[in-house]
Amino acid sequence: MLTAAEDAEFDLFLTTDRNMRYQQNLAGRKIAIVVVGQQQWPRLRPHIQRVIEAVNIAAPGSFAEVDIP
Repeated sequence: MLTAAEDAEFDLFLTTDRNMRYQQNLAGRKIAIVVVGQQQWPRLRPHIQRVIEAVNIAAPGSFAEVDIP
């Protein structure tokens, strides 16, 4: 999926898959990856600003995790 997203020239891949960094080879990726640590909207909603900030500072090839308590 990451390769398809890069081939389609997406800038960012947003996911809730916390194991991505262990399951995928992220070296040399062109796409920025942001992992959100919560899937359920009621728990995520109060912290959405943290997700927005992570997306806004993401750079090509970067990897960031947004922990949601």
